[in-house]
Amino acid sequence: MTIIEPPTRSTLLSEAMLQSFDQRAPGYDAANQFFAEDFDELRRSGYLLAAVPEAFGGAGLRLADVAGLQRRLAAHAPATAIAVNMHLYWTGVAADLWRNGDDTLSWVLERARQGHVFAAGHGERGNDVPLLASTTTAERVPGGWRFTGHKIFGSLAPVWSYLGIHGMDLSDPDRPQVVHGFVHRDAPGVQIVKTWDTLGMRATSSDDTVLEGVFVPDEQIALVCPAGFGGLGPFQLNVFAWGMVGFAAVYLGIADRAYTLAVGNATDRTTISLSRRLAHHPLVQASIAGMRMKLETCSALLAVTAGDWDAGVEHGMAWPIKLLTAKHEIVNAAWQIVDEAVELSGGAALFKGNRLEQLFRDARFGRVHPGNSLFTREVVGKLALGINPDEQPRWG
Repeated sequence: MTIIEPPTRSTLLSEAMLQSFDQRAPGYDAANQFFAEDFDELRRSGYLLAAVPEAFGGAGLRLADVAGLQRRLAAHAPATAIAVNMHLYWTGVAADLWRNGDDTLSWVLERARQGHVFAAGHGERGNDVPLLASTTTAERVPGGWRFTGHKIFGSLAPVWSYLGIHGMDLSDPDRPQVVHGFVHRDAPGVQIVKTWDTLGMRATSSDDTVLEGVFVPDEQIALVCPAGFGGLGPFQLNVFAWGMVGFAAVYLGIADRAYTLAVGNATDRTTISLSRRLAHHPLVQASIAGMRMKLETCSALLAVTAGDWDAGVEHGMAWPIKLLTAKHEIVNAAWQIVDEAVELSGGAALFKGNRLEQLFRDARFGRVHPGNSLFTREVVGKLALGINPDEQPRWG
């Protein structure tokens, strides 16, 4: 594996790169093709090392700065941004743990420096509490753990080296444990199954990964902890932080682009019933104002949430509330902005080849990403009311 040269802030994401990504995005979408050229450019620029500390050869950016980069990238190539987010959040988690004196995932930073790519393997059918429970089984064996299960939404499928996974150890039914680890692509029993042909975010190549008794050595195990919120600690909170803020930043970037296109269309469009352009229509002005105010509100929420995380503000068990809320509110506002932009732009926005049509489809995926609306409202509601989310029965 070739060692990548240390990146600098100025080389990570240039305007020329963004324009190239912008030009290629519609083609990737139409062909349901992985963003290979984009990925190679990002690798060469050092973007994949943005969150890696300088001590490990990276740019040393913290969550707020990475979120800002992701927002810019998503405005030009949403699928590229959301897929790369999976690698960035693992390197970000490893970096934050290392800064706080936990070397458990320092090897992730070292492998990233060597050019290895990390992806997320938490998605599972029939599991509505990702990270805290699993339909995958984990069996303790000499020297490590053996995983059997079926993972979905595995972005970066063509290029990942390590997939961050979790499974359930049910050897003691009264004390189920979640085992978090990283499986190498070449480990016996790993099978990547091409399934990705979706409404939007098509270039992510988020194919399924089947694990058939895959052995993961102890040195690639990140944590073994109680299932549910009872096992919540720095590892999971870091994953929540980098995952939720990263998702929010990407969909806010999509909203930025939709807003810009809507303003341009309103400024340019005419109609035979008006003497001036549509920008002078009072309802168009009201709509644009509503979109802009949502963007301002979401920008502030993203900045405060990421800034508090980077500053180490002690929110305690309010952190899950803040992280899930930021993702939920920003993703839903982004969807509303894109929807409004399509309506304002008229019938042209419904045609394939119109950028708003692609943004409309890509934006829909924000509500699917963990935590979805049902999970978010449940966790925020229970924590706000002082109810243990692990309390059984879950409802009633």
